Amino acid sequence: MPRSERSPLLLAGLLATAGVAHFAAPRQFDATVPRSLPGTPRTWTYASGVAELALAAGVALPRTRKVAALATAAFFVGVFPANVKMAVDWRHRPAPQKAAAIGRLPLQIPLVLWARGVAKSAATQA
Repeated sequence: MPRSERSPLLLAGLLATAGVAHFAAPRQFDATVPRSLPGTPRTWTYASGVAELALAAGVALPRTRKVAALATAAFFVGVFPANVKMAVDWRHRPAPQKAAAIGRLPLQIPLVLWARGVAKSAATQA
């Protein structure tokens, strides 16, 4: 399978795995929800899990891939504040945990670019 065909499926797999994790271990995600958001952290955890599962399905299907991939890029930008909160909250944890939390911040850039690339590929294949 060519890379251009694997990339959207890998992105969909990443999103699906993250979405399922929000339901399998919600407490770890609850802790990253910014306090400024209305409602309970668990509601936001479940909502983001549902969003990731929906995005995964959309990216996996060629007919909806372009729109879903663009929405995925926006989603990755939208969850950035949760990653910032995690990095701030974990600043006093042991070095490996602190490094993981800080390392998530620049990781958002390639994720956004990956999703945009999937959208661009979908547009040229349509």
